Amino acid sequence: MSYFNKIHRSFSQDNIPILGRSIPSLLDEACDRFPNSQGLNQWHKDGCDSQSNREFRLAAEKLALGLQTTKIAKGDRVALLMHSDVSFCLADMGCLLAGTVNVPIDLTQTLDNIAFILSHSEAKALIVSNLDLLAQIIPYLGDHPHLQTIIVVDVPDNWQQKKHELLTCKEVSTAAGSKIVCQANITEARGEEPTEPTTVSHPACLSIPMLLCQARPDLPCPHIPQCIQLFSLEEIQAKGKELWSVAKTEELRSSITAQDLATIIYIAAETGQPKGVMLTHENMTADILTTFKTFKHLKIGAKETVLSFLPLYHIFARVMIYGHLHYGHSVHFTTPQRALQHFPLVRPTMVATVPRLLEKVYHKILDRGSKLRGAKKSIFNWALQLAQNYELGAKLSLFYALQLKLADILVFSQWRSPFGGKLQYFISGGAALKAEIANVLSAAGITVLQGYGLTETSSVICCNLEKFNRAGTVGIPIPGAKIKINRDGEILIKAPYVMQGYYKNPEATRAVLDESGWLHTGDLGEFTSEGFLTITGQKKDLFKLSIGKYVMPLPLEDHLKQSDLVKQVVVVGTDKKFCGLLVFPDLQSLCKDPQAFDCSLPIDDFLQQPAINDLYQTLVDAANQDLPSWSKVKRFQLVNGHFTVANGLLDADLKVRRAKVNQVFASAINAMYHEEKPATIVSRETKSRLSVRELINSASRIVFCTKTRTWLRALINHLTLPPTISWKWKFPKTEDSEELDLKES
Repeated sequence: MSYFNKIHRSFSQDNIPILGRSIPSLLDEACDRFPNSQGLNQWHKDGCDSQSNREFRLAAEKLALGLQTTKIAKGDRVALLMHSDVSFCLADMGCLLAGTVNVPIDLTQTLDNIAFILSHSEAKALIVSNLDLLAQIIPYLGDHPHLQTIIVVDVPDNWQQKKHELLTCKEVSTAAGSKIVCQANITEARGEEPTEPTTVSHPACLSIPMLLCQARPDLPCPHIPQCIQLFSLEEIQAKGKELWSVAKTEELRSSITAQDLATIIYIAAETGQPKGVMLTHENMTADILTTFKTFKHLKIGAKETVLSFLPLYHIFARVMIYGHLHYGHSVHFTTPQRALQHFPLVRPTMVATVPRLLEKVYHKILDRGSKLRGAKKSIFNWALQLAQNYELGAKLSLFYALQLKLADILVFSQWRSPFGGKLQYFISGGAALKAEIANVLSAAGITVLQGYGLTETSSVICCNLEKFNRAGTVGIPIPGAKIKINRDGEILIKAPYVMQGYYKNPEATRAVLDESGWLHTGDLGEFTSEGFLTITGQKKDLFKLSIGKYVMPLPLEDHLKQSDLVKQVVVVGTDKKFCGLLVFPDLQSLCKDPQAFDCSLPIDDFLQQPAINDLYQTLVDAANQDLPSWSKVKRFQLVNGHFTVANGLLDADLKVRRAKVNQVFASAINAMYHEEKPATIVSRETKSRLSVRELINSASRIVFCTKTRTWLRALINHLTLPPTISWKWKFPKTEDSEELDLKES
């Protein structure tokens, strides 16, 4: 266990961060030293489009010069409402090269939050992926006087006609309220009767297409204030092409310094509206270059292939892309729903992920194993037991190591095959990964490196490494980072990667950055005796789901506690795949009308009455209504309990102690997630199957003698097993978002 206030640093002898770099300079170095003809690749339903890193740089230069023609100056904010694809990277790099500050917006935010971000950041330009997204945000642009330009990336073939329609629509008042009405001008020009007006609804949240879609030809035409200029990305790049010259591009680069503000990323606050994290070029480049330096076997150029499916408007995936661009790697972009389909096609060597995907992989393995029969099932169970007994960092006995080798030949190699055969490691971040999953997958040769970081630290601050990897921990500090544990258990960080503060929010900045420059993370943790950081809880009310999304429990809890039927309520779900809710009913209010419910029943039976469950379901549905999709409560439990300082469920300030609630009501919480520790699927159905496993164990004792893989297979066949054992572990193709349950997260 760590001592309080002891400063922990990297194990690396070279404990010096890489400072003084701008983000465009990383791309320049790669283009000069490691040109890659397939540097950026975009997968879609019809195949894959590729471009070299030099072509990408040229496109970014044209965009940067084109932005200047729209009177966008250095330091101006440009908002990005975009899907996580190559176009996002282009918009990001073009903005940075132009010296602007980009503001990526989470597509799963509520429209009210998106409108707040546009207003609070005073964005002068908005780059949007397509007309589908534009149609949904336009009704909220009326109160943004700073917004001057909108740029649409993917436009239909009849763009000029659509553009004219967009700029000539009107807002009209009706008995039901205001609505946006558009009539195709082309029909009027032909002397035809105008068609029925189309309207744009005002949904509570963005309806995000799960796949990157082209703009629909029949898209309703919303109103754009006439003062806002509207362009396609191609039009802006055409303006930049007219200005392009070597001298002009050098002028762009010379105006950028490493200390310039590069981005403002809005994150969830414990209460109220989002906070904008300010990061400089140096914050992000120093973080990722220093992190990549710790991966000693990381290759340069096209020798490394990357599959990217995480949202680029989050800091983790975004800085990873900067690192890959700097090393000249081949990066393939896909969606979370298509990721498992593209693994065998791309054959990546490294992948950034969140725990949710790895949980899916693990449970898919268990599910497939449960469906095996006979000798195949016996061998699978034997191999699974070996993997579940594995512990990262522990010294292996000779016999156990030999058993793992044999299991790798018979079983583990098939677990790895869906990932393409070249995967060196997963880098997992955004939420906590269960130690069991890290151990089992690592035993099977699927290396998982868990890390830890915040948007406020430019992403990575701790990371497990190939030779320093411990399950259940988030690794060791990266070079340049200092970490200490405060007396209350809070993790404190000081590093050149720490943010400049929250945009236009000095009070929130002072609350987390003290006078000595230490960032108070709001996370609780401790260091192991080996120097690995473990996360033990949260001091702040925010918590993270396994998909990497932060949840703000207080607004929903406050909403529900307004009801007389609710005595106390606690949102749960730390490191789970969705939000759950513990509801503590006010029994006196429920029984005011004895005719409504049978109040004579024992309390547990009373709370299980369908009518009572329906009543509270109505309350939960109302509280869910205006929340982002990931924050909505999917399941709840009615629990009888009392919150007092004496029983530890409240602190001295009468605030709920969430860690204690999770401990006391663990059974009720687990019931919502159906979580029991995955049991070994060993089925000792017959003595013959048991003897097969015993014979395999005996075989592994003689493996060390210089026997080959062919000899081993011959031995297994000799042990009265079926002549051919075919192991196929292919994950089914699916368009269902539940395959990863990430959506855009």
